[in-house]
Amino acid sequence: MTTARITIDRDFTIGQVPRRLFGSFVEHMGRCVYTGIYEPGHPAADARGFRTDVLELVKEMGPTVVRYPGGNFVSGYNWEDGVGPVEDRPVRIDGAWHSIETNAFGLHEFVEWSKEAGTEVMEAVNLGTRGVDEARALVEYANHPGGTAWSDLRRRNGAEDPFDIKLWCLGNELDGPWQIGHKTAAEYGRLAQETAKAMKFVDPSIELVAVGSSGRSMPTFGSWEHEVLSHAYDEVDYVSMHAYYQEHDGDAASFLAEAVDMDSFIEGVVSTIDAVKAAGKHTKDVNISFDEWNVWYQEGLETEDQPHQVSKGWRKQPRLIEDTYNVTDAVVVGTMLNSLLRHGDRVKIANQAQLVNVIAPIRSEENGPAWRQASFWPFARMSALANGEILRLAVKSDQVETKKFGGVDVIDASATWDEEKGRVALFVANRSLEDASDVTLDLRGFQAQRIRSAEVLTVPEGGDRFTANVEDAQDAVALQPLGDAALVDGQLKLTLPALAWAVVELEVAKA
Repeated sequence: MTTARITIDRDFTIGQVPRRLFGSFVEHMGRCVYTGIYEPGHPAADARGFRTDVLELVKEMGPTVVRYPGGNFVSGYNWEDGVGPVEDRPVRIDGAWHSIETNAFGLHEFVEWSKEAGTEVMEAVNLGTRGVDEARALVEYANHPGGTAWSDLRRRNGAEDPFDIKLWCLGNELDGPWQIGHKTAAEYGRLAQETAKAMKFVDPSIELVAVGSSGRSMPTFGSWEHEVLSHAYDEVDYVSMHAYYQEHDGDAASFLAEAVDMDSFIEGVVSTIDAVKAAGKHTKDVNISFDEWNVWYQEGLETEDQPHQVSKGWRKQPRLIEDTYNVTDAVVVGTMLNSLLRHGDRVKIANQAQLVNVIAPIRSEENGPAWRQASFWPFARMSALANGEILRLAVKSDQVETKKFGGVDVIDASATWDEEKGRVALFVANRSLEDASDVTLDLRGFQAQRIRSAEVLTVPEGGDRFTANVEDAQDAVALQPLGDAALVDGQLKLTLPALAWAVVELEVAKA
């Protein structure tokens, strides 16, 4: 048995919960769009071809903003191909994922889908093969009321009212040699600056995300952000971050501690942003859009669903990176969400990649069912309950030894306080594979009145850490009541089983 003590204080907060932190990502990749969110002819499809079974799961999961249409896809994409009568839209090859793109689903369809799902649109522009003119035209098409060539084309295409898209990505992963239109930091920085200016000339109310590093291990990490922001600091509002994690060589202990890497990655980018701010004597803050993050098994899986194995012919919606997520993966996802929330003063947007089928919390089959993966649950609960103020935690925890990080806290946590609802929400993970953990939450400045709910995701009875939800066992991994939780003398006492992620709602009043 390990132990941990977490202290929260009403007067020690990080800031308001940025609700865009619980975002997702829909890319024209694999089966995310086609047979994912969109499948005309499916028994559950509505008149627009949207899969209502998937939509219901999306609403339950609760993403607040969805990034679209890529991803690597966007760096070779002509947005005009996805508007107008479907029968007139061109069929193209997509070099990013070696696929055939029919363009049956485009901007209008995605905006309509987002309205149905209750999510904000985060639109990406192509700065790989295209540039300033195409980007400003897209903003005019999407957001201008009417009376101009592009806005009137939108109206003729069936959307009388503007889409009013506020959040825009200035390209995708252009620091990466794999990217169509890969650029140096100086090339991209100037392009981003001029594109941003032109887009804001069309609509000054929009918010813009500059491309940051595609990962902390990139050889240009740090210098890329510095160079790009040295050009575009005044024109942009956010810089992006991307990170994917997986278990290597059975080293589950290090995998379960990867949020330590995420913490350091975020703090490094914040330091670079603020250095540019100081050197340039800028007055505003640029914040972070962590617009791709997840568990992704990129190495060690020699299967046809990996991108580097797809060059066997051009196919429509091939199966790509359809990872099946187990209990261990779900606990790691929970700790990543904790990391993002703990940094909510600077990470204002985050998008788990992706939403359906492609390394996704939701899976679907063509003409078949849709279901929740194990990783669905931490996201759904945190999206629902993390409101109000982010509380600053003081954690004293036993340690677990890892090859990659040395000793790390066995307990990983975040917490929020919703004054309007009189609720403290605690999100907590036990990283130990063997030992349960006794956790005490000391509440200062609060009067704890009752436990509203306490749930835990852990290894199910008869299963192991690799247990996952699959088509024939869709509910093998789910949240269960956490019986070992009680209020004792104003403190929350709970026992977490080994390898677990839990959420506890406390009804509180200010002391």
